[in-house]
Amino acid sequence: MERVRDVSELPKAHLHLHFTGSMRHTTLLELADKYGVHLPEALTGGEPPKLRATDERGWFRFQRLYDMARSCLREPEDIQRLVREAAEEDLADGSGWLEIQVDPTSYAPRLGGLIPALEIILDAVDTASRETGLGMRVLVAANRMKHPLDARTLARLAVRYADRGIVGFGLSNDERRGMARDFDRAFAIAREGGLLAAPHGGELTGPASVRDCIDDLHASRIGHGVRAAEDPRLLKRLADKGVTCEVCPSSNVALGVYEKPEDVPLRKLFEAGVPMALGADDPLLFGSRLAAQYELAREFHAFTDAELAELARQSVRGSAAPEDVQGKLLAGIDDWIAG
Repeated sequence: MERVRDVSELPKAHLHLHFTGSMRHTTLLELADKYGVHLPEALTGGEPPKLRATDERGWFRFQRLYDMARSCLREPEDIQRLVREAAEEDLADGSGWLEIQVDPTSYAPRLGGLIPALEIILDAVDTASRETGLGMRVLVAANRMKHPLDARTLARLAVRYADRGIVGFGLSNDERRGMARDFDRAFAIAREGGLLAAPHGGELTGPASVRDCIDDLHASRIGHGVRAAEDPRLLKRLADKGVTCEVCPSSNVALGVYEKPEDVPLRKLFEAGVPMALGADDPLLFGSRLAAQYELAREFHAFTDAELAELARQSVRGSAAPEDVQGKLLAGIDDWIAG
């Protein structure tokens, strides 16, 4: 019988983690108390809130909870704490590289404006990376619920700060609203500035949204992408182009994209040759972090340790980590599987 290895010791890269959603629950409670923020019961209980975002009412509730949590981040030291704790959690889960995703416009009103907010975030990431030893970079994400011109502004800003740790440009929020092609110019600005394109797609809507991310935004990674499993030709296209899907199994179940963990099409994507990077998405709201996603693949999809190691390799190859960092992580994965 094969020895079961500890997935928290498996070196890996984490490519799908949202900023506020990375917060520890205990930190949220402490900050809410500090600022006198009255949190709804869904955010104060010991269990993750009951969510289902497959209809607009459910998505609105999810966003409202997220916004309530974000309202507790008000000072630079709150940002520094969040980022350091996110790094510590990732290290405990075996991550050697983290690309944390943020829309700085959401934090600008309390942090002195858009540019000061972004600089505070980037400083916090740089400090946490140096102090913890975790490789950390930032992916700036536009909000598809806002005007495409806002996305262009963010893309230009992201390119301007590329030398400060920004590696990619994304597009988040409800993919049922706004067409991907409306944001094509913003993504062109980002790509021309050397940033990777990583929009969300194929989560709340079907394969068409994944195709739009590829055709209109020239995505090199897709946030989620799981609904591509419904289209065999699209799966082949993702595999042939080497587009990495940032798959977040616990999130998919929590938001009602799939009913049960075993319904998430991890095996289908894997066997089709689609590169994947498992991610935790929003641990604050979904209740599990990075290593738990690998445990889910093992428990509900019968991934062997060798296959889990391959998933980890795919996460590293899909990252923006420098070659030397990738090489170190890949060697560590080989050591893990060798025992």
